[in-house]
Amino acid sequence: MSTHTEVNVPALGKINLPTGLFINNEWVPAKSGETFDTVNPATGEKLVAVAHAGKEDVDAAVAAARKAFKTTWGRKIAGAERGALLNKLADLLERDAEKVAAIESLNSGKGVRIAREGDVGDSVACLRYYAGLADKIFGQTIDQFGDEKICYTLHQPIGVCGQIIPWNYPLLMWAWKVGPALAAGCCVVMKPSELTPLTALMLCDLAKEAGIPAGVINTVPGLGATTGEIISRHLDIDKVAFTGSVGTGRRISVAAAESNLKKVTLELGGKSPLLIFDTADLEEAANWTSLGIWFNSGQDCCASSRIYVQETVYDKFLEVLKRRAEAAAIGQPHDEKTSFGPLISAGQRDKVLSYINSGKEQGARIVTGGQKWPQSNGGFWVEPTIIADVDESMKVVQEEIFGPVIVAAKFKTEEEAIELANNTTYGLAAGVFTNDARQMTRISGALDAGTVWCNQYGLLHAGVPFGGFKQSGIGRELGTYGIEAYTQVKAVHQNLSQTIEWPL
Repeated sequence: MSTHTEVNVPALGKINLPTGLFINNEWVPAKSGETFDTVNPATGEKLVAVAHAGKEDVDAAVAAARKAFKTTWGRKIAGAERGALLNKLADLLERDAEKVAAIESLNSGKGVRIAREGDVGDSVACLRYYAGLADKIFGQTIDQFGDEKICYTLHQPIGVCGQIIPWNYPLLMWAWKVGPALAAGCCVVMKPSELTPLTALMLCDLAKEAGIPAGVINTVPGLGATTGEIISRHLDIDKVAFTGSVGTGRRISVAAAESNLKKVTLELGGKSPLLIFDTADLEEAANWTSLGIWFNSGQDCCASSRIYVQETVYDKFLEVLKRRAEAAAIGQPHDEKTSFGPLISAGQRDKVLSYINSGKEQGARIVTGGQKWPQSNGGFWVEPTIIADVDESMKVVQEEIFGPVIVAAKFKTEEEAIELANNTTYGLAAGVFTNDARQMTRISGALDAGTVWCNQYGLLHAGVPFGGFKQSGIGRELGTYGIEAYTQVKAVHQNLSQTIEWPL
């Protein structure tokens, strides 16, 4: 099997894309010769076949990563040098922004402008942030034992890390995982989603061009049930980091525990509430709510998928939000105007439509949307949808839809709003819109969520931690917390004057 495939990309023409495995800075086919197909979500047609990594391939990637960790990376290289290489990688990604964004758009269905300005831009910023932290990992000096001894701590890299990333933000999730891991001194065995592996593979060539040593970044595309399971159970992988569904997160936790008890960080699903009080600016609140639910066509773990509106402004707000839904820039991914593209697959589209139907069957009201986009042709679009007058027993309220569907209900009091917001097994994010500063502070503290936005929604920053309460995950990404997740703390006791006699 060839490790590269020529693809015709809108606006760029024919590009030779890597579709093999990247192990020890070399492109190789899967030892089994097996492949899997990727599909263009805007057309439903096959895009390319990609090598499917099996156990022998993962073993080879782990061995390359372990060798690099012991010899050319890890504690064998100064933090400042790791940072310089990450900065070089960020520069190369910025240089190739047009090309990478075009492939990200083609593979995932997101608008090319959004991919370029959002996904590529934020990935560059993330890599640069962690490049700056690479030589700023500090321990403590514990000097409180008189002249007996001195103790200090070392924050050392965990080692070889398996990383399993999702299809909704393929490039950005790569940066979120690789940036802190490499800055901390870890080496990586990366499994991109089988639906969107192409930009993760493209970045391997950029990493090699940047001068990152062989074995530091290895990429083994494959299915979750096969390649992902192998990574999760591998006895020489020290940590696994995963972003995706709660169900898969549970399976990874079990696999990690049943193998070598490897460390685990999980960023899982959400059913994030957004509270709108009658003091809020409704036009502004509708803009942020729209960003929260219809950005990336609703395929976002922290999407503002449940809105609770104070009863005195409930009907008015739904009118304002309906106008935003109907103004969404739906279109083909290659169109610069598009900010709302297709869902990732036919299966995801059909799942979203089934949720909408369940809402109707249980008595909810469709304010707008609720069906396939009439111009979908063979693609996987679902219109921006508002489902109103829901109650807590409904499936559309309790379960993550992961599509462009928002459910709405009303509340009377602040206490009721908080109760409704927290009535979920998830706890990834939440939002509150109010012009009462004291109320804002009270509610921010009371919401069970890892991120709370006040009078805005959905904006993240590389320097601010992100992660979930309850079943939305374990650990944090981004910020200094993100790099801590790739280190382990060693306490060193250095004797100065203590002696003992034996036997005691």
